[in-house]
Amino acid sequence: MMDVAGKHIVIAGAARSGVAVSILLKNHGAEPFLTDYADIDHSVIERLERENIPFESGVHSEKAMQGEFLVLSPGVPSQSPIANSYREKNRDIFSEIEVASWFNRSPIVAVTGTNGKTSVTSWMAHTWKTAGLDYVLAGNIGRAFSEEVEKTSPDRYALLEVSSFQLDHIDTFHPDVSMILNITPDHLDRYQKSFDLYAASKFSITKNQTRKNWFIYNHDDPVLRKFARQLSERDNAPKMLGFSAISELPAGAWIKDGHLILKINNQTDNLMQIQDLALPGKHNLYNSMATALAARASEISNEYIRESLMSFEGVAHRLEAVRTLDGVRYINDSKATNINAAWYALDSFHEPMTLILGGRDKGNNYKELESQVREKVHTIISIGEAREAIRSQLGQAVPNLVEADSMKEAVKLARKSAKRGEIVLLSPACASFDMFENYEHRGDVFKEAVLEL
Repeated sequence: MMDVAGKHIVIAGAARSGVAVSILLKNHGAEPFLTDYADIDHSVIERLERENIPFESGVHSEKAMQGEFLVLSPGVPSQSPIANSYREKNRDIFSEIEVASWFNRSPIVAVTGTNGKTSVTSWMAHTWKTAGLDYVLAGNIGRAFSEEVEKTSPDRYALLEVSSFQLDHIDTFHPDVSMILNITPDHLDRYQKSFDLYAASKFSITKNQTRKNWFIYNHDDPVLRKFARQLSERDNAPKMLGFSAISELPAGAWIKDGHLILKINNQTDNLMQIQDLALPGKHNLYNSMATALAARASEISNEYIRESLMSFEGVAHRLEAVRTLDGVRYINDSKATNINAAWYALDSFHEPMTLILGGRDKGNNYKELESQVREKVHTIISIGEAREAIRSQLGQAVPNLVEADSMKEAVKLARKSAKRGEIVLLSPACASFDMFENYEHRGDVFKEAVLEL
């Protein structure tokens, strides 16, 4: 545990993580100062005042540049002026999850990847609950680790969803079990348009692991397969567990003759038939294998893993069934904020569908969806800033492409286009910030509009 008592520590970013780590540091005797270049929400100001934490908004003052080190919230870019200032002074920059880990007393199971992080972390929590094990659930899901870390103990697991932004500035963060689900282009605007820099951020989840620890990875992802091979050559490398839908592996999880097979510590087990998995779709097949491996690496028995894989109901805004109306199923997949996630959503269904697509474009190549769209989608309803790009890239791939100015209008248009036995799928492949506060808000508005039909 790092001694922070009496230290002037600056925290950049007054969102959930920044406020949580400020309070954590204050409670351990530090003198935190919270700075945000934007306006701070009134409710946050009230909380900071109750906690007697000094702060500023709309500026990064000279006081903000004088911290012993800087704690960077996930929403603040690594190349922001305040981060550059600390870098120029050769002062340390740490992420919130790094600082929280200084006070952790639990074994950590940490999940990262471009897609599926929330689903797998939630599925792990369901598995731990099924097995009667105690845990805290935190990170990029629900509550910041700084809010939960005081509850940690050696007999309680810390199940963490970790984003690339949270991994950018780790130093001693050390999961007992780490996991990378997949790596596809995303958030490249934060990584100098470089996929290699983005991937390197994900890879850093393993940098402090040793042979006493486990690393779980998607063997079918060529980027991860190459990384795992390189990592295995490192001195004191963690133990490797791969998962694959197509290949039998020396250790890990794979599919054989319709069964999910686990092999850990040279013990091979036929866990279950994949037709008994609770959630459909290839991406959920991968998620179930990843969850099972995390549980086995944490010494949870197969009976509890099997029960969990058969009973998990999924997470909100990820292929969430909203209602069936006049024989048409309405599915909320607002969490699909990139092309890869939308591709997996489309791959999960075989019925004809109407697809609501669009939002704030991240430089997407929508043509990556073209084969799925041609096969299954008869109508695209495009929304948000990406409408022009969607029309130019997919306009020839569907019989009907229409635009909507609001989610409510999009849902009304979808009802007109969809027939009995079909699906209306919201899977935007874009960020939500052009029209909504976040993907949760977007999904909630979609559900409200569907329930009003």
